[in-house]
Amino acid sequence: MGSSWQIHNLGDLKIGIMGKIALEGMEFFAFHGCFREEQIIGTKFIVDLHVETDTTKPEISDNLRDTVDYVALYQCVKKEMEQKSHLLEHLAKRIMDQSRCLFPTINAIELKISKINPPMGGKMRQVSYLLQWNK
Repeated sequence: MGSSWQIHNLGDLKIGIMGKIALEGMEFFAFHGCFREEQIIGTKFIVDLHVETDTTKPEISDNLRDTVDYVALYQCVKKEMEQKSHLLEHLAKRIMDQSRCLFPTINAIELKISKINPPMGGKMRQVSYLLQWNK
């Protein structure tokens, strides 16, 4: 993943090439769900977060302040995972909103939250919610 460091010049217009940063397989034990038991006992969740941003500047500068800081992005997800929600949809929107607020240079987000072994009355590995946003 990533992009070329080339900048295309079209007259006075410079167009950077987008890069994608992926935090995949983040594991959390949390207390999300509609059932009372889920809010008390908790379960394991897996979160995948992909953000698209113009990485032209950090590809050249090699400076962390010029890009989306992976650690700060992870901490953002962790903080939201620690706050109980009934619905994965609500949780995903909070993560997306906080990520966009923390890093306004993000142009697109793909977020997947999976609840492992959900209480569905039968054997199931996971249930997932996917949310996408584009500027």
